[in-house]
Amino acid sequence: MAYGWWVVGAARRGTPWPWWRSLAFLAALVLFGILQFGIVGLYDRELRWAFVLRLALLFFAVPTFAELAAPVSLLRTGGPARLAQAATAVLRSRPARFLGNAIVSPLIALALFCVLLTPLAATIRESAGWATAITVLVPMLGFGLLTPLSEPGILRSSTFVTVEFLLAFVELLADAVPGIVLRITNHVMDHSVVQAVGQSWFPSPLRDQHLAGDLLWFIAEVADVPVLIALFVRWQRSDRREARSVDALSDEEMEALTRAHLERRG
Repeated sequence: MAYGWWVVGAARRGTPWPWWRSLAFLAALVLFGILQFGIVGLYDRELRWAFVLRLALLFFAVPTFAELAAPVSLLRTGGPARLAQAATAVLRSRPARFLGNAIVSPLIALALFCVLLTPLAATIRESAGWATAITVLVPMLGFGLLTPLSEPGILRSSTFVTVEFLLAFVELLADAVPGIVLRITNHVMDHSVVQAVGQSWFPSPLRDQHLAGDLLWFIAEVADVPVLIALFVRWQRSDRREARSVDALSDEEMEALTRAHLERRG
């Protein structure tokens, strides 16, 4: 509802909002509804693959579509001024700068999905309370990690972004490790070996775990792409910003800057 009001507010201020961003927001809502009320949401407490698919898409896919909708930028464009200032302050805060580091986001994802390799996974999967917590908190966590990467409110030097990109590329590949382990392990890792009942097509516990590993492995690899794209966009912004600052220097300032650089190297 708030998103729609902000779109109207942006239009009234003479800044029409791109239609594809509104479509991305609608896609996030539709996907969330499917995960909540579709076959995945119905059987996520009985089947590992349904639980893992729901968890991974809530963490990766729903926040990605929500971030493509750019709600923070829309808030600045068509939302209340005080709320927009508060959002800008949050983006510039130390926690946001910490989360806006592409080295942190893959580590949090890795820690989250490593829980699936422990007996705690069965407790979480079979608990109604945990199901509610996952529904609310996991998309918020994914959005909180992705937003600082793609919003222009947090700027880094191009050198830092380059290093960040290289380190994140390695760490993003590690996201697939939990899925690989689930797939190649030939015993039930959560120790819940009771056969799920209710439908004739329910797999055995071990086959269920292997299907969950396949899905998590695939989704984790595909989910690397938006983060790498966000880093590339951030690198372009930083490079353009630094180029403009250099172009604004006078010949004397450029000469002094070059001399100081050479003295440091010497």
